[in-house]
Amino acid sequence: MATTQHPGTVTQWRVDHAHSTVEFAVKHMMITTVRGRFHDLDGTVRLDETAPSASSVEVSIKAATIDTGVADRDAHLRSPDFLDVERYPEITFRSTRVDPQGKGRLRITGDLTIHGVARPVVLDATEEGRGKDPWGGERVGFSATTSIDRRDFGLVWNQTLEQGGWLVGHEIKINLDMQLVRLD
Repeated sequence: MATTQHPGTVTQWRVDHAHSTVEFAVKHMMITTVRGRFHDLDGTVRLDETAPSASSVEVSIKAATIDTGVADRDAHLRSPDFLDVERYPEITFRSTRVDPQGKGRLRITGDLTIHGVARPVVLDATEEGRGKDPWGGERVGFSATTSIDRRDFGLVWNQTLEQGGWLVGHEIKINLDMQLVRLD
């Protein structure tokens, strides 16, 4: 993403993976919601305070760290039926556009790559607050949501149900809570 430099207003941030989460939710058997998360993520953010549209985001997630709380299900999600973590070890997001929406809200458009397939997605993001940590560093928090159709990323494995419908829903709801640490 091309950006315009504004002296003193552009800051670099790193995702604090110990205080950040990427969670997802999907329907199981069309009647209940299964939730999970990824435990290993990293990323950088360029914030332009004067021109927020010149900001950028890059995040990578280790696909093998998927965790739904059920070992057998997690193994299946890591398999070639779903994420195929041996062939596609990372899930990535790279912003292509940041649109301010007022009062600390942003719409972040970017390319999400899962299972080797990149598709544009839009994150609805909110700045949750800023402050100094006990060690003198500066932190900022953001939350964001989006939803995707997993089939768009080649995640098509499923089973039909006797009563109709699917074992695994097509829509995946994604929630992010990110704490960023200022680098400069």
